[in-house]
Amino acid sequence: MIAAATIGLLLLCAYILHKVRNMHLLVHAMRDDSRQEHAALFRQLEALQGLYVSLGLRRALPVTRGWAASPDFLQELTAHALDQKPKCVVECSSGTSTLVLARCMQINGAGKVYSLEHDPDYARNTRRQLELHGLADWATVIDAPLLAQTFGGREQPWYDYSRLPPGLPIDMVVIDGPPQATSDAARYPAGPILFPRVTPGAAIFLDDAKRPGEQTALQRWAAEFPELEISSLPCEKGAAMLRFKPQM
Repeated sequence: MIAAATIGLLLLCAYILHKVRNMHLLVHAMRDDSRQEHAALFRQLEALQGLYVSLGLRRALPVTRGWAASPDFLQELTAHALDQKPKCVVECSSGTSTLVLARCMQINGAGKVYSLEHDPDYARNTRRQLELHGLADWATVIDAPLLAQTFGGREQPWYDYSRLPPGLPIDMVVIDGPPQATSDAARYPAGPILFPRVTPGAAIFLDDAKRPGEQTALQRWAAEFPELEISSLPCEKGAAMLRFKPQM
């Protein structure tokens, strides 16, 4: 009987030690997660501060969390636009990125941003922000509802791009729409529509590149445009930059 009690006590102790060990591991994991979250937040604050310095903004930018482009992605766009000075930027979806790119055009003293926007409310808000920031002359927000179209033998909704100036040589493309809920690989059509119109050396930026739909789009673009070079950017939501290899 004493032996049975001893065995029971040992089993209880082993169970308690197992639980304590699991709690210890959980605390360590939570601490590591907290450190990573703080580091990620610091990175975004650092990028946001860099944006204000680079752009010399006099008014606050709209929110850069949630659906909006994150500060680190906006910083990548800013660095490229100020360095390469593109004359024509085409953007899929409007918002804070439109203001940032328009300000880059203003600083450069030349260039224009054309932003395709399917949501009328978003389009109006972006135009209002451009006016408030004194940037209306540097960007045009195009009302571009999503229409069912056929790409690569598949039908899916994408922007009505008929109001995009025809024959426009594009020096920079920013793909941050349509929303992923509209279809699988919702952003894929930007490839067949816009890529043939980019100038030599143009850069194409894709936001949210970690998501499955964007990964599918990248795979399809790589297969259809073998001369594309695709590189990852260290942004919180995942991002990619694409360029066409120079012709020999």
